[in-house]
Amino acid sequence: MIDRYTLPAMGNLWTETAKYQAWLRVELAVCQVQADLGEIPPEALTAIKTQAAFDPERIRELEAQVRHDVIAFLTNVNERVGPAGRYIHRGLTSSDVLDTALALQLVASVDLLLQEVETLSQAIRYRAQEHRQTVMIGRSHGVHGEPITFGFKLAGWLAEVLRHRERLVRLRSQVAVGKISGAVGTYANVSPRVEALACQALGLVPDTASTQVISRDRHAEYLQTLALLAASIERFAVEIRNLQRTDVLEVEEFFSPGQKGSSAMPHKRNPIRSERLTGLARLIRAYAGAALENLALWHERDISHSSVERMALPDASILTHFMVVEITDLVKHLLVYPQNMRRNLQVYGGVVFSQQVLLALVDKGMSREAAYQVVQACAHQAWNQPEGNFRHLVSQDPQVSALLSPAELAHCFDPQYHLQHLEEIYQRLSI
Repeated sequence: MIDRYTLPAMGNLWTETAKYQAWLRVELAVCQVQADLGEIPPEALTAIKTQAAFDPERIRELEAQVRHDVIAFLTNVNERVGPAGRYIHRGLTSSDVLDTALALQLVASVDLLLQEVETLSQAIRYRAQEHRQTVMIGRSHGVHGEPITFGFKLAGWLAEVLRHRERLVRLRSQVAVGKISGAVGTYANVSPRVEALACQALGLVPDTASTQVISRDRHAEYLQTLALLAASIERFAVEIRNLQRTDVLEVEEFFSPGQKGSSAMPHKRNPIRSERLTGLARLIRAYAGAALENLALWHERDISHSSVERMALPDASILTHFMVVEITDLVKHLLVYPQNMRRNLQVYGGVVFSQQVLLALVDKGMSREAAYQVVQACAHQAWNQPEGNFRHLVSQDPQVSALLSPAELAHCFDPQYHLQHLEEIYQRLSI
Protein backbone atom coordinates (compact mmCIF):
# COMPACT_ATOMS: atom_id res chain seq x y z
CA MET A 1 0.00 0.00 0.00
CA ILE A 2 1.25 3.51 -0.78
CA ASP A 3 1.97 6.12 1.81
CA ARG A 4 -0.26 8.68 0.17
CA TYR A 5 1.12 11.50 2.28
CA THR A 6 4.58 11.29 0.72
CA LEU A 7 3.90 12.05 -2.94
CA PRO A 8 6.17 15.05 -3.62
CA ALA A 9 6.60 14.75 -7.38
CA MET A 10 3.82 17.13 -8.47
CA GLY A 11 4.31 19.40 -5.48
CA ASN A 12 7.95 19.88 -6.43
CA LEU A 13 6.89 21.36 -9.77
CA TRP A 14 4.92 24.11 -8.04
CA THR A 15 7.18 25.29 -5.22
CA GLU A 16 8.36 28.87 -5.05
CA THR A 17 11.86 27.74 -5.92
CA ALA A 18 10.61 25.79 -8.94
CA LYS A 19 8.79 28.90 -10.13
CA TYR A 20 11.93 31.03 -9.90
CA GLN A 21 13.94 28.31 -11.64
CA ALA A 22 11.46 28.42 -14.52
CA TRP A 23 11.72 32.21 -14.64
CA LEU A 24 15.49 31.98 -14.81
CA ARG A 25 15.32 29.36 -17.57
CA VAL A 26 13.27 31.77 -19.66
CA GLU A 27 15.58 34.72 -19.02
CA LEU A 28 18.67 32.65 -19.85
CA ALA A 29 17.10 31.25 -23.03
CA VAL A 30 16.33 34.76 -24.25
CA CYS A 31 19.84 35.96 -23.38
CA GLN A 32 21.34 33.05 -25.29
CA VAL A 33 19.29 33.82 -28.39
CA GLN A 34 20.05 37.55 -28.20
CA ALA A 35 23.76 36.75 -27.88
CA ASP A 36 23.56 34.39 -30.87
CA LEU A 37 21.96 37.23 -32.85
CA GLY A 38 24.69 39.67 -31.81
CA GLU A 39 22.48 41.71 -29.49
CA ILE A 40 24.43 40.82 -26.32
CA PRO A 41 28.25 40.73 -26.05
CA PRO A 42 29.65 37.19 -25.67
CA GLU A 43 31.45 38.09 -22.46
CA ALA A 44 28.20 39.38 -20.97
CA LEU A 45 26.45 36.11 -21.82
CA THR A 46 29.28 34.17 -20.17
CA ALA A 47 28.91 36.23 -16.99
CA ILE A 48 25.15 35.81 -17.02
CA LYS A 49 25.27 32.04 -17.54
CA THR A 50 27.93 31.44 -14.89
CA GLN A 51 26.69 33.84 -12.22
CA ALA A 52 22.91 34.08 -12.59
CA ALA A 53 21.21 32.71 -9.47
CA PHE A 54 18.58 33.69 -6.94
CA ASP A 55 17.76 33.50 -3.27
CA PRO A 56 14.05 33.11 -2.48
CA GLU A 57 14.44 34.78 0.89
CA ARG A 58 16.17 37.78 -0.66
CA ILE A 59 13.46 38.00 -3.32
CA ARG A 60 10.83 38.12 -0.57
CA GLU A 61 12.72 40.95 1.12
CA LEU A 62 12.91 42.92 -2.12
CA GLU A 63 9.28 42.25 -3.02
CA ALA A 64 8.16 43.62 0.33
CA GLN A 65 9.78 46.87 -0.75
CA VAL A 66 9.06 47.13 -4.48
CA ARG A 67 5.69 45.30 -4.46
CA HIS A 68 6.50 43.57 -7.76
CA ASP A 69 7.60 39.95 -7.88
CA VAL A 70 9.41 39.99 -11.21
CA ILE A 71 11.32 43.19 -10.39
CA ALA A 72 12.32 41.69 -7.04
CA PHE A 73 13.51 38.55 -8.84
CA LEU A 74 15.50 40.50 -11.43
CA THR A 75 17.04 42.72 -8.78
CA ASN A 76 18.22 39.68 -6.87
CA VAL A 77 19.63 38.02 -10.00
CA ASN A 78 21.45 41.22 -10.95
CA GLU A 79 22.96 41.35 -7.47
CA ARG A 80 24.66 38.07 -8.38
CA VAL A 81 25.54 38.83 -11.99
CA GLY A 82 26.89 42.36 -11.68
CA PRO A 83 27.30 44.76 -14.66
CA ALA A 84 26.33 42.14 -17.25
CA GLY A 85 22.92 41.99 -15.59
CA ARG A 86 21.83 44.99 -17.60
CA TYR A 87 21.33 42.66 -20.56
CA ILE A 88 18.92 40.42 -18.68
CA HIS A 89 15.24 41.04 -19.49
CA ARG A 90 16.24 43.22 -22.45
CA GLY A 91 13.08 44.23 -24.37
CA LEU A 92 10.88 41.94 -22.25
CA THR A 93 7.86 42.59 -20.09
CA SER A 94 7.02 40.69 -16.92
CA SER A 95 4.39 38.50 -18.55
CA ASP A 96 6.92 37.28 -21.10
CA VAL A 97 8.67 35.59 -18.22
CA LEU A 98 5.62 34.72 -16.14
CA ASP A 99 3.53 33.13 -18.88
CA THR A 100 6.37 31.33 -20.63
CA ALA A 101 7.68 29.95 -17.35
CA LEU A 102 4.15 28.94 -16.38
CA ALA A 103 3.92 26.99 -19.64
CA LEU A 104 7.01 25.03 -18.58
CA GLN A 105 5.32 24.13 -15.30
CA LEU A 106 2.09 23.15 -17.02
CA VAL A 107 3.88 20.92 -19.53
CA ALA A 108 5.81 19.19 -16.75
CA SER A 109 2.56 18.69 -14.83
CA VAL A 110 0.80 17.18 -17.84
CA ASP A 111 3.74 14.84 -18.41
CA LEU A 112 3.54 13.63 -14.82
CA LEU A 113 -0.23 13.16 -15.03
CA LEU A 114 0.21 11.16 -18.22
CA GLN A 115 2.58 8.81 -16.41
CA GLU A 116 0.12 8.29 -13.56
CA VAL A 117 -2.89 7.89 -15.87
CA GLU A 118 -0.99 5.17 -17.73
CA THR A 119 -0.36 3.39 -14.42
CA LEU A 120 -4.06 3.70 -13.57
CA SER A 121 -5.10 2.24 -16.93
CA GLN A 122 -2.80 -0.72 -16.40
CA ALA A 123 -4.24 -1.34 -12.93
CA ILE A 124 -7.82 -1.26 -14.20
CA ARG A 125 -6.95 -3.46 -17.17
CA TYR A 126 -5.42 -6.08 -14.87
CA ARG A 127 -8.45 -6.18 -12.56
CA ALA A 128 -10.83 -6.26 -15.54
CA GLN A 129 -8.97 -9.26 -16.92
CA GLU A 130 -9.10 -10.90 -13.51
CA HIS A 131 -12.89 -10.45 -13.26
CA ARG A 132 -13.97 -10.72 -16.89
CA GLN A 133 -16.19 -13.71 -15.94
CA THR A 134 -17.17 -12.59 -12.43
CA VAL A 135 -20.94 -12.34 -12.81
CA MET A 136 -22.81 -9.61 -10.92
CA ILE A 137 -26.00 -7.64 -11.27
CA GLY A 138 -26.12 -4.52 -13.40
CA ARG A 139 -28.17 -1.72 -11.90
CA SER A 140 -30.09 1.25 -13.25
CA HIS A 141 -31.64 3.87 -10.98
CA GLY A 142 -29.94 1.94 -8.17
CA VAL A 143 -32.32 -0.96 -8.83
CA HIS A 144 -31.37 -4.42 -10.12
CA GLY A 145 -31.41 -4.60 -13.91
CA GLU A 146 -29.74 -7.55 -15.67
CA PRO A 147 -26.53 -9.56 -15.28
CA ILE A 148 -23.15 -8.13 -16.21
CA THR A 149 -19.64 -8.96 -15.03
CA PHE A 150 -17.39 -6.97 -12.79
CA GLY A 151 -14.83 -7.06 -15.57
CA PHE A 152 -17.36 -5.39 -17.87
CA LYS A 153 -17.90 -2.64 -15.31
CA LEU A 154 -14.15 -2.10 -15.12
CA ALA A 155 -13.93 -2.09 -18.93
CA GLY A 156 -16.09 1.02 -18.88
CA TRP A 157 -13.70 2.61 -16.41
CA LEU A 158 -10.74 1.70 -18.60
CA ALA A 159 -12.29 3.20 -21.73
CA GLU A 160 -12.92 6.42 -19.85
CA VAL A 161 -9.37 6.60 -18.52
CA LEU A 162 -7.99 6.03 -22.02
CA ARG A 163 -10.04 8.98 -23.24
CA HIS A 164 -8.47 11.09 -20.51
CA ARG A 165 -5.04 10.03 -21.70
CA GLU A 166 -5.96 11.28 -25.17
CA ARG A 167 -7.20 14.56 -23.68
CA LEU A 168 -3.96 15.05 -21.77
CA VAL A 169 -1.91 14.44 -24.90
CA ARG A 170 -3.92 17.10 -26.74
CA LEU A 171 -3.74 19.40 -23.74
CA ARG A 172 0.04 19.24 -23.69
CA SER A 173 0.23 20.89 -27.09
CA GLN A 174 -2.26 23.56 -26.01
CA VAL A 175 -0.26 24.65 -22.97
CA ALA A 176 3.23 24.24 -24.46
CA VAL A 177 3.06 27.82 -25.67
CA GLY A 178 5.28 30.77 -24.76
CA LYS A 179 5.41 34.47 -25.55
CA ILE A 180 8.38 36.82 -25.78
CA SER A 181 6.61 39.72 -27.45
CA GLY A 182 7.08 42.60 -25.02
CA ALA A 183 4.59 45.05 -23.62
CA VAL A 184 1.11 44.57 -25.15
CA GLY A 185 2.57 41.92 -27.47
CA THR A 186 3.70 44.07 -30.42
CA TYR A 187 7.40 43.03 -30.46
CA ALA A 188 8.38 46.71 -30.31
CA ASN A 189 11.57 46.01 -28.32
CA VAL A 190 12.17 42.31 -28.97
CA SER A 191 11.89 40.59 -32.33
CA PRO A 192 9.65 37.66 -33.22
CA ARG A 193 12.82 35.76 -34.13
CA VAL A 194 14.02 36.00 -30.53
CA GLU A 195 10.67 34.64 -29.40
CA ALA A 196 10.74 31.78 -31.88
CA LEU A 197 14.27 30.69 -31.04
CA ALA A 198 13.85 31.08 -27.28
CA CYS A 199 10.61 29.09 -27.29
CA GLN A 200 12.23 26.41 -29.41
CA ALA A 201 15.07 26.12 -26.90
CA LEU A 202 12.51 25.74 -24.11
CA GLY A 203 10.47 23.10 -25.94
CA LEU A 204 7.58 25.47 -26.57
CA VAL A 205 5.98 27.15 -29.57
CA PRO A 206 5.23 30.89 -29.77
CA ASP A 207 1.69 32.01 -29.14
CA THR A 208 -0.05 32.88 -32.40
CA ALA A 209 -1.24 36.33 -31.33
CA SER A 210 -0.52 37.17 -27.72
CA THR A 211 -1.37 40.44 -26.09
CA GLN A 212 0.72 41.30 -23.07
CA VAL A 213 -0.32 37.87 -21.81
CA ILE A 214 -1.12 34.52 -23.33
CA SER A 215 -4.90 34.29 -23.62
CA ARG A 216 -6.36 32.43 -20.67
CA ASP A 217 -8.46 29.99 -22.69
CA ARG A 218 -5.43 27.69 -22.64
CA HIS A 219 -5.25 27.75 -18.86
CA ALA A 220 -9.00 27.25 -18.60
CA GLU A 221 -8.69 24.20 -20.85
CA TYR A 222 -5.98 22.87 -18.57
CA LEU A 223 -8.18 23.13 -15.50
CA GLN A 224 -11.25 21.83 -17.31
CA THR A 225 -9.29 18.79 -18.45
CA LEU A 226 -8.18 18.16 -14.87
CA ALA A 227 -11.76 18.63 -13.70
CA LEU A 228 -12.96 16.01 -16.20
CA LEU A 229 -10.33 13.55 -15.01
CA ALA A 230 -11.26 14.23 -11.39
CA ALA A 231 -14.96 13.77 -12.21
CA SER A 232 -14.26 10.33 -13.66
CA ILE A 233 -12.28 9.38 -10.58
CA GLU A 234 -15.23 10.57 -8.52
CA ARG A 235 -17.52 8.34 -10.60
CA PHE A 236 -15.33 5.33 -9.85
CA ALA A 237 -15.17 6.27 -6.18
CA VAL A 238 -18.95 6.68 -5.88
CA GLU A 239 -19.42 3.25 -7.48
CA ILE A 240 -17.05 1.71 -4.95
CA ARG A 241 -18.90 3.44 -2.13
CA ASN A 242 -22.24 2.10 -3.33
CA LEU A 243 -20.94 -1.42 -3.84
CA GLN A 244 -19.39 -1.37 -0.35
CA ARG A 245 -22.70 -0.65 1.39
CA THR A 246 -23.44 -3.31 4.00
CA ASP A 247 -26.60 -4.46 2.23
CA VAL A 248 -24.63 -4.86 -1.04
CA LEU A 249 -20.99 -5.59 -0.07
CA GLU A 250 -19.81 -6.69 -3.49
CA VAL A 251 -16.51 -4.82 -3.24
CA GLU A 252 -14.68 -3.17 -0.37
CA GLU A 253 -11.73 -0.90 0.09
CA PHE A 254 -8.72 -2.73 1.47
CA PHE A 255 -8.81 -2.54 5.28
CA SER A 256 -5.28 -2.73 6.63
CA PRO A 257 -4.28 -4.49 9.86
CA GLY A 258 -4.74 -2.15 12.78
CA GLN A 259 -7.00 0.21 10.86
CA LYS A 260 -10.09 1.44 12.70
CA GLY A 261 -13.27 2.70 11.14
CA SER A 262 -15.05 4.45 14.00
CA SER A 263 -14.21 5.79 17.45
CA ALA A 264 -17.56 4.48 18.70
CA MET A 265 -18.46 1.43 16.57
CA PRO A 266 -15.73 -1.22 16.37
CA HIS A 267 -17.41 -3.05 13.49
CA LYS A 268 -17.16 -0.18 11.00
CA ARG A 269 -15.16 -0.56 7.76
CA ASN A 270 -15.81 2.69 5.93
CA PRO A 271 -14.95 3.64 2.31
CA ILE A 272 -12.95 6.65 3.50
CA ARG A 273 -10.60 6.85 0.54
CA SER A 274 -13.43 6.85 -1.98
CA GLU A 275 -15.20 9.50 0.05
CA ARG A 276 -12.03 11.59 0.11
CA LEU A 277 -11.77 11.38 -3.67
CA THR A 278 -15.40 12.44 -4.03
CA GLY A 279 -14.74 15.55 -1.98
CA LEU A 280 -11.54 16.53 -3.78
CA ALA A 281 -13.29 16.40 -7.17
CA ARG A 282 -15.56 19.19 -5.97
CA LEU A 283 -12.58 21.45 -5.35
CA ILE A 284 -11.11 20.85 -8.79
CA ARG A 285 -14.44 21.59 -10.47
CA ALA A 286 -14.56 24.86 -8.57
CA TYR A 287 -11.11 25.79 -9.85
CA ALA A 288 -12.22 25.03 -13.40
CA GLY A 289 -15.09 27.46 -12.99
CA ALA A 290 -12.74 30.16 -11.72
CA ALA A 291 -10.48 29.60 -14.75
CA LEU A 292 -13.38 30.40 -17.07
CA GLU A 293 -13.82 33.71 -15.26
CA ASN A 294 -10.16 34.49 -16.02
CA LEU A 295 -10.71 34.74 -19.75
CA ALA A 296 -12.27 38.20 -19.63
CA LEU A 297 -9.29 40.48 -18.94
CA TRP A 298 -9.37 44.22 -19.59
CA HIS A 299 -7.96 45.26 -22.97
CA GLU A 300 -4.47 43.79 -23.55
CA ARG A 301 -4.14 42.64 -19.96
CA ASP A 302 -4.88 43.09 -16.32
CA ILE A 303 -3.83 40.90 -13.39
CA SER A 304 -7.19 39.74 -12.12
CA HIS A 305 -6.27 36.27 -13.38
CA SER A 306 -3.01 36.15 -11.47
CA SER A 307 -4.35 35.75 -7.95
CA VAL A 308 -6.68 32.96 -9.11
CA GLU A 309 -3.95 31.07 -10.92
CA ARG A 310 -1.48 31.29 -8.05
CA MET A 311 -3.94 29.19 -6.08
CA ALA A 312 -5.85 27.21 -8.69
CA LEU A 313 -3.08 25.87 -10.92
CA PRO A 314 -0.80 24.45 -8.21
CA ASP A 315 -3.68 23.18 -6.08
CA ALA A 316 -5.57 21.54 -8.94
CA SER A 317 -2.41 19.97 -10.34
CA ILE A 318 -1.36 18.55 -6.98
CA LEU A 319 -4.87 17.40 -6.08
CA THR A 320 -5.46 15.73 -9.44
CA HIS A 321 -2.12 13.96 -9.23
CA PHE A 322 -3.00 12.77 -5.73
CA MET A 323 -6.40 11.56 -6.92
CA VAL A 324 -4.94 9.52 -9.78
CA VAL A 325 -2.35 7.91 -7.52
CA GLU A 326 -4.98 7.23 -4.86
CA ILE A 327 -7.56 5.64 -7.16
CA THR A 328 -4.80 3.54 -8.75
CA ASP A 329 -3.81 2.12 -5.39
CA LEU A 330 -7.44 1.66 -4.43
CA VAL A 331 -8.15 -0.33 -7.61
CA LYS A 332 -5.04 -2.47 -7.20
CA HIS A 333 -6.00 -3.54 -3.67
CA LEU A 334 -9.81 -3.50 -3.99
CA LEU A 335 -11.43 -6.46 -2.25
CA VAL A 336 -13.94 -8.20 -4.54
CA TYR A 337 -16.58 -10.61 -3.22
CA PRO A 338 -17.95 -12.82 -6.05
CA GLN A 339 -20.04 -14.85 -3.59
CA ASN A 340 -21.98 -11.73 -2.61
CA MET A 341 -22.40 -10.82 -6.26
CA ARG A 342 -23.97 -14.23 -6.92
CA ARG A 343 -26.19 -13.86 -3.87
CA ASN A 344 -27.46 -10.44 -4.96
CA LEU A 345 -28.00 -11.67 -8.51
CA GLN A 346 -30.45 -14.33 -7.33
CA VAL A 347 -32.47 -12.15 -4.96
CA TYR A 348 -36.24 -12.85 -5.11
CA GLY A 349 -35.69 -16.00 -7.13
CA GLY A 350 -33.84 -14.51 -10.10
CA VAL A 351 -36.35 -11.76 -10.79
CA VAL A 352 -33.70 -9.99 -12.88
CA PHE A 353 -34.19 -12.59 -15.63
CA SER A 354 -37.70 -11.30 -16.31
CA GLN A 355 -36.87 -9.96 -19.78
CA GLN A 356 -35.68 -13.35 -20.97
CA VAL A 357 -38.93 -14.96 -19.86
CA LEU A 358 -40.84 -12.15 -21.59
CA LEU A 359 -38.95 -12.62 -24.86
CA ALA A 360 -39.28 -16.40 -24.73
CA LEU A 361 -43.06 -16.08 -24.42
CA VAL A 362 -43.19 -13.60 -27.30
CA ASP A 363 -41.12 -15.97 -29.44
CA LYS A 364 -43.73 -18.66 -28.74
CA GLY A 365 -46.51 -16.49 -30.14
CA MET A 366 -47.86 -14.60 -27.12
CA SER A 367 -48.38 -10.88 -27.68
CA ARG A 368 -45.84 -8.64 -26.01
CA GLU A 369 -48.54 -6.90 -23.96
CA ALA A 370 -49.94 -10.18 -22.65
CA ALA A 371 -46.49 -11.61 -21.94
CA TYR A 372 -45.43 -8.44 -20.13
CA GLN A 373 -48.52 -8.60 -17.94
CA VAL A 374 -47.92 -12.25 -16.98
CA VAL A 375 -44.23 -11.78 -16.22
CA GLN A 376 -44.69 -8.51 -14.35
CA ALA A 377 -47.39 -10.05 -12.14
CA CYS A 378 -45.05 -12.85 -11.09
CA ALA A 379 -42.13 -10.47 -10.62
CA HIS A 380 -44.08 -8.07 -8.45
CA GLN A 381 -45.49 -10.91 -6.40
CA ALA A 382 -41.94 -12.03 -5.62
CA TRP A 383 -40.55 -8.52 -5.16
CA ASN A 384 -39.59 -7.55 -1.63
CA GLN A 385 -41.03 -10.72 -0.12
CA PRO A 386 -38.89 -12.74 2.32
CA GLU A 387 -39.63 -15.94 0.47
CA GLY A 388 -40.33 -14.34 -2.91
CA ASN A 389 -39.30 -16.65 -5.76
CA PHE A 390 -39.91 -15.36 -9.25
CA ARG A 391 -38.62 -18.49 -10.94
CA HIS A 392 -41.03 -20.70 -8.99
CA LEU A 393 -43.96 -18.39 -9.69
CA VAL A 394 -43.45 -18.28 -13.47
CA SER A 395 -42.92 -22.02 -13.61
CA GLN A 396 -46.31 -22.49 -11.92
CA ASP A 397 -48.14 -20.02 -14.13
CA PRO A 398 -50.38 -21.97 -16.53
CA GLN A 399 -49.85 -19.53 -19.43
CA VAL A 400 -46.09 -19.87 -19.10
CA SER A 401 -46.04 -23.65 -18.68
CA ALA A 402 -48.34 -24.04 -21.69
CA LEU A 403 -45.73 -22.40 -23.92
CA LEU A 404 -42.33 -23.07 -22.33
CA SER A 405 -40.87 -26.43 -21.40
CA PRO A 406 -38.89 -26.75 -18.15
CA ALA A 407 -35.66 -26.75 -20.16
CA GLU A 408 -36.67 -23.65 -22.13
CA LEU A 409 -37.63 -21.85 -18.92
CA ALA A 410 -34.36 -22.87 -17.25
CA HIS A 411 -32.46 -21.39 -20.20
CA CYS A 412 -34.09 -18.02 -19.43
CA PHE A 413 -32.31 -18.03 -16.06
CA ASP A 414 -28.82 -18.67 -17.43
CA PRO A 415 -26.69 -15.55 -16.77
CA GLN A 416 -24.25 -16.55 -19.53
CA TYR A 417 -26.85 -15.48 -22.09
CA HIS A 418 -26.25 -11.87 -21.03
CA LEU A 419 -22.48 -12.19 -21.32
CA GLN A 420 -22.25 -13.69 -24.81
CA HIS A 421 -21.08 -10.47 -26.50
CA LEU A 422 -18.78 -9.10 -23.80
CA GLU A 423 -15.74 -10.65 -25.44
CA GLU A 424 -16.07 -8.16 -28.27
CA ILE A 425 -15.88 -5.28 -25.79
CA TYR A 426 -12.88 -6.82 -24.06
CA GLN A 427 -11.12 -7.18 -27.39
CA ARG A 428 -11.68 -3.50 -28.20
CA LEU A 429 -9.75 -2.64 -25.02
CA SER A 430 -7.19 -5.45 -25.24
CA ILE A 431 -8.42 -6.91 -21.96
